[in-house]
Order: sequence, then C-alpha cells, then structure tokens
Amino acid sequence: MNPFLSLLRRNHNYRNTWIGQVVSETGDHFNNIAVFGLVLAQTHNGMVVTGVMLARAIPAILAGPLAGVLLDRFDRQRMMIASDLVRAVVALGFVFTVDRTNTWLIYLLSGLLMLASPFFTSGRAAILPSIATREELHTANSLTQTTQWTTLSLGAFLGGAAVTQFGFRLAFVVNSLSFLVSALCISRLFLPGRGFRPPRTSVTESDVVRPWHEYVEGLRYMRSRPLILGIGMIAVGWATGGGAAQILFSIFGEMVFHRGPAGIGTLWGCAGIGLLIGGAIAYKIGPRLSFRNYKRAIVICYICHGGSYIVFSQMRNFAWALFFIALSRTAVAVSSVLNMTQLLRNVADGYRGRVFSTI
Repeated sequence: MNPFLSLLRRNHNYRNTWIGQVVSETGDHFNNIAVFGLVLAQTHNGMVVTGVMLARAIPAILAGPLAGVLLDRFDRQRMMIASDLVRAVVALGFVFTVDRTNTWLIYLLSGLLMLASPFFTSGRAAILPSIATREELHTANSLTQTTQWTTLSLGAFLGGAAVTQFGFRLAFVVNSLSFLVSALCISRLFLPGRGFRPPRTSVTESDVVRPWHEYVEGLRYMRSRPLILGIGMIAVGWATGGGAAQILFSIFGEMVFHRGPAGIGTLWGCAGIGLLIGGAIAYKIGPRLSFRNYKRAIVICYICHGGSYIVFSQMRNFAWALFFIALSRTAVAVSSVLNMTQLLRNVADGYRGRVFSTI
C-alpha cells in the first residue's frame, strides 16, 4: 500500500489533522486570490498588494512569540481550535469589503486573520511528533507539506476560477466555512495521558505576567543548537525574497500578463505544482541522505530556486513564466521538507511551540 495512504488509514490522529488541513488551506487560498484580485481591481495599484502583505505579515510576527510561549504552556489542541474559530469569524468579515472603495477594512481583517494564525500553524507542527511515531515522522512531514502545496494548487486554481465566475463573496464564505471544518477535525484528536499539554512545571504568577522571558529562553535554546539555528537563519534569508515574490505573483498575473484573478490563480497554481514535484523528490531522497549530503542538497536547492526567479522575471511568454515558477518552487520544496524533518526529529517537546513559531 502507498505509505501515505497507509499512514492515513492507521493513524486516527494524523488523519483528522490532515483532513482539517486540506479543507482550511484550500479555503485560505480562496481568500488569498480573492483579496489580491479585489484590491487590484479596485485600485490598479501594486503598492496596495504590498500593503495587504504587510498587514498580514506584521501581526503574524508580533503574535508569533506569544503563540510560541502559550503553545509550550497550555493544551495545544484547544489553542488550535480557538484559532480556527476566531479565523472563521474574521474570514466571513471580508464579505463586507467587496463594495467598498477604500481598503482600510481589508487591511484590518487581514491583520486580524494573521494575528490568530500562528496559534494554529505552530501548534500543528508542535503536535506532529506526538501523533506520529519516529518511523512515521518523515512520511507524515512529507505528506503534511505536500498536502499544503496541493491545496495551494487546488485553492489557487479554484479560487481564481470561482472569483471570475461567481464573484468575491463566495471565496470569503468558503474560507470561513473551512475554518469551522478544521476546528471540528482538531476536536477529534486524542492522546492518552497528558494529551496535548507539553511537559513542563506549573506556571507561576511571575511566568504569567512575563511571557517574554520564556520566549527569550526559547531563543537561547535555538542558539545553543547549531542545526536549529542554521535552519532558522535559512528561513530568514528565504523570507527576505519570498515576501517580494508573493507580491510579484499578483502583479505579474494582473498587470504584466493582463489575465486578472485567473492569471494570479494560474501563477500560484503552477507554483503549487512545482512544490508537489519537489515534495515527492524530498520524500524519496530524504531517508537516503547522510547529514553531509543533506547540507549539500540545501545549497543546491537555493541556488536553483533563486536562479529560476531571476529568469522568471525576464519572461514575456506566460507559459515559460509558469515553467520557471514551477522550477523555482520544486527546489524550495525539497529544502523545506528536508529541513522540517530535521526540526521535527531534533527539537525537544517543551520548546516546539517557541521554535516553530519563531521560524
């Protein structure tokens, strides 16, 4: 039997986590395509896309440290459910942005949506080693990330088509409903013993009012382990250019190739296809790589990733542009799966919330 299907069949906890991921992330990409298409249609200004990206990124950065500390203090399952419920309400609020000529409400809702996101995404990474055995971990990580990229392709293609055919409101309603389905799936997880509470001593009154000290403790933990620190610095380097690339995807689809929301969706969809190919490659080669060859593979991946972006920026033919987007994402997918497997195997349970929220 296919190892992915075997994992889903026998592991109840992972299966529910996976179903919730499929539904909620597909809805997320409906939201992304709809929001970027809406602001460009209303303003025809690429800087507004930059503003939306910043409105999403800054709250996530600010919430990350707190999310990490709380995920290492309290029941991770309950925090993930709360994050889904909050995001369901916020996502539905985007319906009220469709007929507005100003964009302040889009900025506000985008910020609120991402403010709640680290509590779920970091929580999902933190519980993965608890719901998968060590033997299952590479397969579970590969499937989790491959699914993430599948939903990127599916959500982008469907989102672009749905917005073009049915308008923006449908995409926002689908996104809201997806969070409710995800919350239901996460509520079905079960672990005997302490459940999804991380191992730690009781929280004192001083700890409650000074969460920053716990976060700094997590940073010290990362710094003391070169592998974890190195992967963290790779994330910083990638995000420096990756954020700009996400803005450019929307601008190229709408304003360079003049293909509207469907063009944005196609660019994102082909990026997702490249990620799927890279995820499959990483799954195959991961168990066979020595640590030295793992490091060499990461270097090669980022050279290919960056080079493909440069070539993409010079393309005037839409088909060739799609090819180089897919190639760049194939390379980054290989590195992402390999790096994440290393983290899942080496980060101590009591620090997972802080490490994954930081990265």
